[in-house]
Amino acid sequence: MKRLAFLHFYIFALCVALHAQTDPVLMTINGKNITRSEFEYSYNKNNSDGVIDKKSIEDYVPLFIDFKLKVAAAEDARYDTITSIQKELRGYKEQMVLPTIIDKDFIERQARETYDNTAARFEGEDLLTASHILVRMSPNATADQQTKAKARIDSIYAALQGGADFAELARKCSEDPGSGQKGGALGQFGKGMMIPDFEKAAYAMKVGEVCAPFKSTVGWHVIKLTDRHPFESYEFHHDKIIAFLEERGINEASANYYVDSIAKARNIDRDVVINELFEDLKAKDSETRYFAQECYDGTMMFEICKNKIWDVAEQDEDGIAKYYAKNKKNYQWDEPRFKGIVINAKDQAIVDNAPKLLKKEKDDNKWGQMMVDAYNTDSVKNVRIEHGIYRKGDSPNVDKLAFHEQAELKTFKDYPKVGVYGRIIKKPESYKDVRGQVVSDYKTAQEKEWVSELRKKYSFHVNEDVLKTVNNH
Repeated sequence: MKRLAFLHFYIFALCVALHAQTDPVLMTINGKNITRSEFEYSYNKNNSDGVIDKKSIEDYVPLFIDFKLKVAAAEDARYDTITSIQKELRGYKEQMVLPTIIDKDFIERQARETYDNTAARFEGEDLLTASHILVRMSPNATADQQTKAKARIDSIYAALQGGADFAELARKCSEDPGSGQKGGALGQFGKGMMIPDFEKAAYAMKVGEVCAPFKSTVGWHVIKLTDRHPFESYEFHHDKIIAFLEERGINEASANYYVDSIAKARNIDRDVVINELFEDLKAKDSETRYFAQECYDGTMMFEICKNKIWDVAEQDEDGIAKYYAKNKKNYQWDEPRFKGIVINAKDQAIVDNAPKLLKKEKDDNKWGQMMVDAYNTDSVKNVRIEHGIYRKGDSPNVDKLAFHEQAELKTFKDYPKVGVYGRIIKKPESYKDVRGQVVSDYKTAQEKEWVSELRKKYSFHVNEDVLKTVNNH
């Protein structure tokens, strides 16, 4: 027994050693080992064909390290204990686990039930295949309309009796747009699938027969019956039923049923079952393992960046203003802009009166609300305002009325009169005129500063010898 136990241990140790040799540690970040294969997964996914800003392996390494350092900071801050993040991570696990589960017994039961319900609806009657020609007639048709409809269907029937081609006549004369263009073909149908008058007439026919005209609730019909046979067996319809159910999500339903059944049988929470299946899947499939790590890392990184950097920077008006003042040269324009409002009004008088109303207010951000307050009520809307900073080409109305370019005014249905109020400026008057770009750059700068601090706080090391073998082993 001791020899056997030693042999098992030796084999296990050998397997571990072999795996370590085939997938060596590429780097260590905050005490966590990153294998070559995990790095390769990330690098190859983010630098595949079609990626605009592809990086070399050497250029990607510091980006990868910075990413992992942000994750380390999130873990230190216990972001993984936040309820909303735990819920999001559970959702990722389900997305990975459920597609791998197919409960064939569940699907077969649903397929059989679908077949049995369909067969019961047909009540043992044959399935029919038919074509028809319709002359529409309203239930409230006048006597003259009724006479004309009857005369038309009789002439169609007479042509058929004289040897006219049914499909050609249907395309030419039928007033059923759905089937008319298909030569009158209705496809296969069974009991309960057509209006009663039509169904009664069709089931009384023999294959190949063309019936005499009859009236239904929608008009006059002539039917040609091309086939009839009993409803086929379950085995005959099996594949089509499965395909039908798959289109409606039966595989996902079967996976959920499977998970819920296990949870109920073992009297445990559904999440426990998902987690067990997830861990098993990770152990078997490296792609799943690395994708799962990517989802976890991405969620943690996004949340800490959002809370610590992005949202804070977005609200830091003083910091944004100082950043703009320091980097003004980066926000110059190559051509003038129009700064102001575009007025879309019901009446020209509203456009004409705008300068008198707005000239005393220096803050252009208030102009739009002033116009709305002056001319709109809860029940009456006389004006709509667009506010912004426009380049040539951004708005045909600004092009024509502010830049005096050749352009066609764009009006709205209920607001046919157009005007502009504002001024042409050659450069931004404050950071607010280019706020979107400044805020984006400010966020980037703040994030770089934070990452610099993380690089001092956490340890990391790259095995340069292993790095040389990335995608080359």
